[in-house]
Amino acid sequence: MMKLIETRCAVFFIFLLTAFLMGCARMGNPDGGWFDDTPPRVVSASPNDKGVGVKSKKVTINFNEFIKIEDAQNKVIVSPPQIEQAEIKASGKRIVIELKDSLKENTTYTVDFSDAIVDNNEGNPMGNYTYSFSTGSQIDTLEVSGYVLNAENLEPVKGILVGLYDNLSDTIFRKEPMMRVSRTNGSGRFTIKGIAPGQYRVYALQDANSDFIFNQKSEAVGFSHDLIKPSWKPDTRQDTVWLDSLHISNILRVPYTHFLPDDITLLSFQEPQTDRYLLKTERKDPDRLGFFFSYGHEQLPLLKGLNFNADSAFVVEASQKQDTIVYWLRDTTLINQDSLQIEAQYYMTDTLGNLFLKTDTLDLTAKVSYEKRQKEFQREWEKWKKQQDRLKKRGERYDSIYPTKQTFELKVNTSAQMSPLGKVFIEVSVPIERLDTAGIHLYSQIDSVWYEAPFKFEQKQLRVYEITAEWKPDVEYSLEIDSMAFEDIYGLTSMPVKKGIKIQNEDEFSSLFLNLSGVSDTCSVVVQLLDGSDKVVRQENAQKLSAEFYYLRPGKYYVRAFVDYNRNGLWDTGKYDDDLQAEPVYYYKEEIECKQKWDVSRDWNLVAIPRYQQKPLAITKQKPDKEKQLKNRNAERAKKLGKEYIKDKGINI
Repeated sequence: MMKLIETRCAVFFIFLLTAFLMGCARMGNPDGGWFDDTPPRVVSASPNDKGVGVKSKKVTINFNEFIKIEDAQNKVIVSPPQIEQAEIKASGKRIVIELKDSLKENTTYTVDFSDAIVDNNEGNPMGNYTYSFSTGSQIDTLEVSGYVLNAENLEPVKGILVGLYDNLSDTIFRKEPMMRVSRTNGSGRFTIKGIAPGQYRVYALQDANSDFIFNQKSEAVGFSHDLIKPSWKPDTRQDTVWLDSLHISNILRVPYTHFLPDDITLLSFQEPQTDRYLLKTERKDPDRLGFFFSYGHEQLPLLKGLNFNADSAFVVEASQKQDTIVYWLRDTTLINQDSLQIEAQYYMTDTLGNLFLKTDTLDLTAKVSYEKRQKEFQREWEKWKKQQDRLKKRGERYDSIYPTKQTFELKVNTSAQMSPLGKVFIEVSVPIERLDTAGIHLYSQIDSVWYEAPFKFEQKQLRVYEITAEWKPDVEYSLEIDSMAFEDIYGLTSMPVKKGIKIQNEDEFSSLFLNLSGVSDTCSVVVQLLDGSDKVVRQENAQKLSAEFYYLRPGKYYVRAFVDYNRNGLWDTGKYDDDLQAEPVYYYKEEIECKQKWDVSRDWNLVAIPRYQQKPLAITKQKPDKEKQLKNRNAERAKKLGKEYIKDKGINI
């Protein structure tokens, strides 16, 4: 028995030894060792960082590892701004900067890399880094920061130039380059560094020609008359140390230098583009001529026919801004004429921006010639003729006269279910020559009996008409239009229309009441309800700083308001030379949910929250830049290897 046990033990020992040797012999797939998760570090610079009395235009910054610069064109800012762009290159473990402009005396130069510097292999970000030197005996270290927002919708403006002037003249912005500059990030935030003590004015500029001067009408600008006085104070901030992505290890209070002001807010706008010139003319359809201008004018072009009589030849249709004008041809003879030669007189601006009357000779040719249209008609006629011949042979009913178009359909824009505030629009494809309003009827059903209901009929545009009525909730209406009530300029008459409309019950809606404050009650304030994409759903003029929205469809809304200085019901942009800011815009910070049968009320102080904090992130299209984070891949590797292995090896993570 003992011998049997000894034999089995020997076999088991041999098995363990074999398994051990096989495990030792198996190489496996090496995982590459520990990752380099440490950011690059500056080890030296020539001239020294924050050095004084510098005369060299070439700077070399040395790092402890191989590095690269990401998106240098947008992220790296040299200040004072360089008219001839500086050359900045990363090579191996160094960055070389060559300034092309002459160095200014007693001036602090800064090269702000933002977070553009990363290590070459792993892409670990160095973090925000700024190199600076002075050509004088001291270096300026003050900073100011803030935000640039789109004046119309408070969207953060990314990549716009922001600069300072110590010359406080209102005209300096148009004459000389900015002194010190920065660019905004995805949150619209900027920081201008290397500033000397003093007083400054700050400007924003979408610099189209890279000269750091506002000299083109197409350039968006932002300006403020507030004087900027850079300062600083000692302060502390909280830094959170994370154990992992979910758990906090510690919260530290870290001392730092707090530079002020840090909440400058500039509202950028583009001035009205009033330069007027003819963009193009076209005759896409043979029955109309199109003129397209860069800007409208109350005096529409005057047309004189050179190969036809233009007297009473047109029906003129102009856009609301009067920058697009369509001339409908009344006479079919002219429609069939392929080429119409015209002498057109219209206003345009010269190089100084002054209007003058220009006379132009134009040859407007139909896109599809009369001959081609006739051939197409012939093909359609032959196709119809064959169909009728087949019907005739089979002894079926057929037509002997080719049908010609005599009528047209009215496009009635309404829904079967409509709110009590709804409107009905009627659109036609061709201008109307004659209209019989007696042929338009509106009926309402009360106790199963139909009665005529009063309504208002109004022409809104050349080819758009509007019907409004005192729509009563939970009542059915019938809109009926007799045949031939409309006749267009070519003699075609409208087909009859019968459209049922049901006005929804009051219980299907919500109401919203907004009580405004923060601006004078003499101001005209326009309040707009917005959907989740920042589009206007409804608009009301606030009466004595109170805006009321009845019959709102249930849903979630956002609210915007603007002070309508000229009381035209539209938001108007600014103009720098006239010292005119864009009309101020405000957002209600929170989403408002409106439910059926609910009356929702909100008090809103328009100026209680800084403008850069007002717009809800949910409807902000320009999202903040994604922060570059150091990769903590060693922690993941540690989990895979196991805690005991790490402990045994004495490795600290």
